[in-house]
Amino acid sequence: MSPFWKHLVIAAVIFIAVSLAARLVDWWLARRPLPPEATTRYRVLRRTITTVFLVVGLFSALLAIPEVRAVAGGLLASSALLGIIVGFASQRTLGNVVAGLLIAFAQPVRIGDRVEYNGVDGVIEEIGLSYTFIRTLDRRRLVVPNEKLASDPIVNASIRSRETFAEVSVPLPLSTDVGAALDALRQDVADERDSDVYLDSLDGTATVIVRAAAPDELSAERLERDLRLRAHRRLRELGVWA
Repeated sequence: MSPFWKHLVIAAVIFIAVSLAARLVDWWLARRPLPPEATTRYRVLRRTITTVFLVVGLFSALLAIPEVRAVAGGLLASSALLGIIVGFASQRTLGNVVAGLLIAFAQPVRIGDRVEYNGVDGVIEEIGLSYTFIRTLDRRRLVVPNEKLASDPIVNASIRSRETFAEVSVPLPLSTDVGAALDALRQDVADERDSDVYLDSLDGTATVIVRAAAPDELSAERLERDLRLRAHRRLRELGVWA
């Protein structure tokens, strides 16, 4: 085997070893039980550490090849490369990474928070190194560069508490005895925390709102599904829906 191929194999072994080390560190961080307020920090920290490991592994592997090491050394010593690095540092890409770290540690938003951004309501689903993903109410994803998220106004309904409300709309025919329906639905959710049932509008149908408190967004989604089934069952018992 020629010296070049030997060096190439050594470089590959170094990069694979560093990649495995990065995965091991990521696995160790991921398996730690964390309180909700620390989840966001650790997700971004894991990505940062993994990226650093991979970059270090790549450069270590390249420097193990003499032919590449000579070229790399010349480039690093040149002022031209320094200018490229400085120019790159001023670009939005690095700005998004820095903004992602600031969001992770300052935590104006956290994973799972209910937010309103640029007129769109949703839940923070993921905070990456460059972008933040907001899951909208219709299950689409709003992808926001971290730099914009860190500088633009954002309404956070969960900054102090993750508690939210499960809320469902129940349309009733205008001929329905709305008072009897409200009483029946109130009895049905009486055991739920901070529950409320009220007539919201009379526009073609009598729209009734059924709501109850939930500890977080996921629990609220589950409770909403349950409230719909319970409302349907109770109203069928009353003869509202045959």
